[in-house]
Amino acid sequence: LERLGALITKTLTRAPREGHPPPRLVETPSGMLNAVGLQNIGIEAFLQEKLPALKLIRVPVIVSILGESVEDVVAMTSQLDRADGVAAIELNLSCPNLQRRSGLRAQGSGPGPHPPAQSPEPLMVAQDADATSTVVSAARAATNKPLIAKLSPDVTDLAPIAQAAERAGADTVSLVNTFRGMSLDPATRRSRLGVLTGGVSGPAIRPLAVYRVWYTAQTVRIPVIGLGGIVRAEDALEFFLAGASAVAVGTANFANPRSPLQVLEGLTRYLARHGLSSLRELQEAIQHA
Repeated sequence: LERLGALITKTLTRAPREGHPPPRLVETPSGMLNAVGLQNIGIEAFLQEKLPALKLIRVPVIVSILGESVEDVVAMTSQLDRADGVAAIELNLSCPNLQRRSGLRAQGSGPGPHPPAQSPEPLMVAQDADATSTVVSAARAATNKPLIAKLSPDVTDLAPIAQAAERAGADTVSLVNTFRGMSLDPATRRSRLGVLTGGVSGPAIRPLAVYRVWYTAQTVRIPVIGLGGIVRAEDALEFFLAGASAVAVGTANFANPRSPLQVLEGLTRYLARHGLSSLRELQEAIQHA
């Protein structure tokens, strides 16, 4: 694991969360649908029980957080700012399984797709430029550590959201998170999940993710972390060719926990085979082609 650039934790909340009822995972063609519901032990327990062990791995630890209010975001960011062994903080602005809370999302603003007032699917922070700016600004004021804004693909135009995060002080944007999805069983006429909707991930979303990374990289000056369906080195290369400065592997770990290392090894072989010293050299060659 020490060969990896960093480890990103599952998203933490201020208080522990039990998550959604089962089933939480459903296999889909070339991917999966999940509705875990942010099950986690809470940030306090993480700092006391989990972080000490992660520090022993000697790889940078990026802690992902999601707040139900701006106050939550500030409190958690402040805790992580003081914590030894936290290399960076990821603001999860795009989880599709959190009910709408006051103080985070501005009604009817921003370019994202806004559900009707009575819609059971509430807006996410990452679907609203003003809300994104509010959360990132609050976190920025609470830490000097690098801030990553993780964005949702479920918007009409990612540019205003990414630019809002950049202006508010994010050092990096990360995309894409899962796409909102649903799977219904004709036999039972019910959701195959324990709740109605979940997040779609895996190879099926990769072409959509690569496009969004390419598009976003044209609109911001800060680095872009690309993710979404990476299984092999060739998949990761697509994201680098699209303008990503780094990539992350998520769903592939369910089937093969060694997949991040295998992706890294494949990238190393690719560079050697093509006489390149770094991925940056590859990207520069493309820019001047």
